[in-house]
Amino acid sequence: MKKVILVDGNNLLFRSYYATAYNGNLMKNSSGFPTNAVYGLVNMINKIISEEKPEYIAVAFDIGKTFRHEKYEDYKKGRSETPDELKMQFPVAKKILTAMGIKYLECEGYEADDIIGTLAKKAYIDKDFKAVIISSDKDLLQLINEETEVKLLKTKDHIRMTKEEFIKTYGIEPIKMIDLKALMGDPSDNIKGVKGIGEKTALKLLQQYNSLEGIYENIDKLSPSIKTKLTEDKISAFESKQLATIYLDVPLNIEFEDIKYQKENTNELIEIYNDLEFYSFLRKVKQEPVEEEKLEFKIITNIEEIKIDEPVAIYLELDNNNYHKANIKAMGVYNNKIAYYIPDYILKQNPSFLITNELYTYDYKKIYVKFLYNNIKINNVVFDTMLASYLLNYNVKEDIESLAIQFGYNFSNTEDNLEQINCIKKAKFIFETKEILEKELKEAEIYNFYNQIELPLSKVLGNMEYEGIRVNPQVLIDMKKDIQENIDKVSKEIYNLAGEEFNISSPKQLGEILFEKLKLPFGKKNKNGAYTTDVNVLNKLKYDYPIVALTLEYRSLTKLKGTYIDGILDSICNDGKIHTIYTQAITRTGRLSSIEPNLQNIPARNEYGRLIRKAFIAEENSLIMSSDYSQIELRIFAHLSQAKELIEAFNSNMDIHTKTAMDIFNVSENEVTKDMRRHAKAVNFGILYGISSFGLSEELEINPKDAKTFIEKYFLTYPSIKEYMLNVIEKAHKDGYVKTIMNRKRIIDEINNKNQIIKKMGERMALNTPIQGSSADILKKAMVEIDTEFQKLNLKSKMLLQVHDELIFNCVLEEKEIVTKIVTEIMENTYKISVPLQVDVEFGSNWYEAK
Repeated sequence: MKKVILVDGNNLLFRSYYATAYNGNLMKNSSGFPTNAVYGLVNMINKIISEEKPEYIAVAFDIGKTFRHEKYEDYKKGRSETPDELKMQFPVAKKILTAMGIKYLECEGYEADDIIGTLAKKAYIDKDFKAVIISSDKDLLQLINEETEVKLLKTKDHIRMTKEEFIKTYGIEPIKMIDLKALMGDPSDNIKGVKGIGEKTALKLLQQYNSLEGIYENIDKLSPSIKTKLTEDKISAFESKQLATIYLDVPLNIEFEDIKYQKENTNELIEIYNDLEFYSFLRKVKQEPVEEEKLEFKIITNIEEIKIDEPVAIYLELDNNNYHKANIKAMGVYNNKIAYYIPDYILKQNPSFLITNELYTYDYKKIYVKFLYNNIKINNVVFDTMLASYLLNYNVKEDIESLAIQFGYNFSNTEDNLEQINCIKKAKFIFETKEILEKELKEAEIYNFYNQIELPLSKVLGNMEYEGIRVNPQVLIDMKKDIQENIDKVSKEIYNLAGEEFNISSPKQLGEILFEKLKLPFGKKNKNGAYTTDVNVLNKLKYDYPIVALTLEYRSLTKLKGTYIDGILDSICNDGKIHTIYTQAITRTGRLSSIEPNLQNIPARNEYGRLIRKAFIAEENSLIMSSDYSQIELRIFAHLSQAKELIEAFNSNMDIHTKTAMDIFNVSENEVTKDMRRHAKAVNFGILYGISSFGLSEELEINPKDAKTFIEKYFLTYPSIKEYMLNVIEKAHKDGYVKTIMNRKRIIDEINNKNQIIKKMGERMALNTPIQGSSADILKKAMVEIDTEFQKLNLKSKMLLQVHDELIFNCVLEEKEIVTKIVTEIMENTYKISVPLQVDVEFGSNWYEAK
C-alpha cells in the first residue's frame, strides 16, 4: 500500500511563528527578513520525511476567503490579523517546498482542510493508497477512517490518531467530530455551537444519541437545563455543523502521481538557505561531493609533544552539561600554526600552555570551574566567544555549534576521527572569529563593558560556584515532613467541601469539581475542552469560596515540597554543599540566572519559602552575610526619568512609597494610611513594567476603572515620568533596540510587530530593560570590584550567591568589620546616579536569619 502524506501548511507555519514570536525570538537574517516560521516549517518537513519516508506528499495552504465566509459573514470573525512578519514568509515557504521536490496546493475559495479532505477521500476510494494527515488542528480528526489517520502534533511530540485510537479517546466515530464541534463550538473560528454545552456534555449526548439530529429527535428525554440550551441555540447548532464540515470535493484536478515526492533541486535549495542564513540546513542538503580543505591535526599522546608559545583557542569537551558533575573528554586547541587534540589524561597533567599563553575560548566559566576541580587554575583567558556573541545579540546557545553555523562553519558527520575533528573545528571557529567579534564589540561601544565587567565576572562566578554553599539537610527533611502533614490536612478539607475525593493536581478534574459540580462562576474552557484553573481564575474566587483558597494553598505546598525541598535535597553534593550554575548569556535583560538548582527562585513571600533559607548555613567560625540593594530599580528609574519628586525623596532618604502616596492622595506624611502606601507601592513598581489598569486592578484587587484612574493620577502628578516613558517607547520603535546605563544593547524585534499583543509586550520590554538591565550591570560591576578587593587583601570570606539584587557571603567572624565596609562602600559607590544607592546588610548563622 502506498502512503500519501498530507500536511497542513498553514497550521505548521502559524505554529512555528508563534512558538518563537511569543518567546521574543523572532529570527531574522542579516538583511532583516523574518525567518522563524519558515525555519520551523523546514525543520518539520525534514522530520516528516525522515520519519514517514513518503512516496507521495503534498502541503496544503489557505488562499483568500472561502465559501464559508460568503455563507456566514461572521465566520472566523474576531481573529487577530495575520502579522506582516508571518505573511512575508508564506511565499518563501512555498518556494522552499518546490525546491525540496514537494508539491504545495491551494485553491481559491477553499481552506487547506478542504484540500486535505479531498485528497483523503481520494485515498479512501483508491484502496492502493493510505493517507496520513499531519497537523495540530483537531478539525481534521473527522477525516479519520480505515485508510486515513492523523498525526496530531503536540507541543513536544504527537499522537497517532487511528480510527481505533479516536474511538478509544472520544467514545464516538471520527466523523462525529463534526457533531461534537456543532455542540461545543469553536471560538478560534467563531463557530458558536450551543451556549453552555462543553465537550464532556456534548460527548455524553453523542455517545447516547449518535448525532446532532439524533439528539434533537430525543430532546424531550433530556434534563430541563440541557433541553433549554439546545432549544435556544438550535439554529446555531446546525449552522455550526455546516461550518465544521470539511468539504471533500475541491476541484483540484490532480492525481496522486502529480504529488509524487520528487528529487530536490539542490542548487536552488542552497541558494535559498544561504539567503535565509539557514546554515544548519545547508549542511544537510544533499550536495555533490566537494573537496573540503583537509584539517590536519595531531592527537597528543605525550605532554612533551605540546609546543605552544603564542595565543591559542581552546575548546573543552565534557560528557555532561552540568560541569560540576561532568568528566573531561578532551580539548581542541588551535591557532594558525597548530591543531591539537588533547585527551583528558594529558590535560590532567597540567600542561604549561594552560597558564602561560593567552587563551580564547567559549564559556570561560565552564572551563575555569572544571579545571579547578582538577587543581588547575587558569587566569589567562582573554576572550570568550560566547559572552561576546551574547552582548552582540547573536542567537547564543549552550552548544557552540549553533553559533558557529551562524558564521558559516560546518561540522563533519561522516569523517573518520569525527569526535577529534569537530572538537578542533570548534577551537578553530573560536580562534578565527575572535578579531571579528572584538571589532563588532568596539563598533557597538560595548567592548569596555565586556572586557572590564562580563569577562572578569565569569571568573568571579566560577569561584562562587566552585566554593558552593553549605546546606543542613535535616532542616529540609523536617520541613518536608511538616509540609506533607499540611498537604494531607488541606486535601481532606478540599475533599469535604467537594463532597468527594479527586486528583487536586489535575486541572481537568479540579475544573469539573469547581465549575460543573459546585457551579462556581468564571468557568471557561480552553481549546482542549477542559476548564481553565490557572491562578488568574482562582484568584478571582479565593475570597468567596473556601475550596478555592484551599486549592491555592495546596498548590503552593506541593510546589514547595516537590520543586524546592526535594530539588534542593537532590542537589546536595558529597561535600555537603550545593554548587549551582550561573548562566551569564541567557536572559535578554542581562540579569544572571541560576540553574541546577535554581537558588534565585526560592519563594520570599511565603513563610515556608523563607524557612527553606534556614537550611543554607555558614561555615565554622563564620556568619552568613546578606547585602541587598534597597529599591535599586526605583532609584535607577528616578535617575533615568529625572522625575524631580522621586529624586528629592531618595536624596532626603524618605520612604518612596509614602512620598508617592502623599503626592497622589494629596495628604501629609502622617495622614498616609497603610492602604494608601500599598496602592502607591503597587503603582511605583508596576510602572517599571508598563503595568496596565487591568494588571493593577488584579494586584490591588480593585476594579479596572479605579485602577485606570489611579494610573492617570500618577502620571498627572509626575508628568516627567509619562514623558520619559513615551520617549523610551518612541525611540525603541525607531531604533528597534534599547540600551542599559552601561551601553549594553537589547534588540526588541517585538516592538514593531503588527500583532498588538506582541507589540505591547515589546513596549513593556523597552520600558523595563533599561531599568532591570541597568540594575544587573551595576550589580555585576560591584561583584567584580568586591572580588578584586577580597583577593587583594587575601580575605578568607567568600562571595557565595547572587539572588536578584542581593549578594550572599560566608563572612569569617574575624573579618566581619572589614568585609562589611568593603561590600557596603563598593555596592553604594560602584556607579554614580542622581540618587544614592543604598545597601542593607544583615548577618545570621543561616540565610534566613540574615534576611
